[in-house]
Amino acid sequence: MPSLGVNIDHVATLRQARYRETPESPNAEPDPVAAALVAEKAGAVGITAHLREDRRHIQDRDIFELRERITTKLNLEMGLSDDIVQIALRVKPHDVCLVPENRQEVTTEGGLDCAGQIGRLRVVVTRLQDAGARVSLFIDPEEHQLRAAAELRAEFVELHTGAYANALGADRERELEKLCQGAQLALDLGLRVNAGHGLNYENTAAILALPGLEELNIGHSIISRAVSVGLHQAVREMCRLVCGE
Repeated sequence: MPSLGVNIDHVATLRQARYRETPESPNAEPDPVAAALVAEKAGAVGITAHLREDRRHIQDRDIFELRERITTKLNLEMGLSDDIVQIALRVKPHDVCLVPENRQEVTTEGGLDCAGQIGRLRVVVTRLQDAGARVSLFIDPEEHQLRAAAELRAEFVELHTGAYANALGADRERELEKLCQGAQLALDLGLRVNAGHGLNYENTAAILALPGLEELNIGHSIISRAVSVGLHQAVREMCRLVCGE
């Protein structure tokens, strides 16, 4: 069975809604690091956080504190900007997931164009790996992107499940089949397989059929559920769904 990584970005989103100018205030809440510790106790095998260039939710301090305090692993989602790469090299996260980033988007939409920026990605991937991080590329399940990821010698791909999550009926089945075919090709190319984006308590079960799936990274749905039942319970419920616990 795959394992569950919990994305705590939207805990920081809630904090920034009130404390955008003073995120380091002792009154600033909720604390994404405290949330990460709860998620670990509830069964998460890792904590995912996206340090965006515009710092709309997670802040630099959060990333350094997460690296110091969590006991599982830190999966740092990040774009390719030079300042974020420099922070990653200082933090030395266990895992890095390289994602596309557009300041106008609400959340990450679409996969990274590996095939179209091999040169830039090769430099970043090599630097991160030399610093000890395992690198994942967040991509759509398309053959040319998967082959580019293999050429870049990333350890993982994280298959973008957004199109699947947003589809209904027969369209969802078609998107699931694309993901299954993409996962199998990734394995054939020597890549390891994670997945995530838009997954919730209703649509996650079918994703478990992906060949070789090791980890799902889920955030918004868990944080939303936590409003009703508390974070520990929300993570436990998703762990039972993903990990069969």
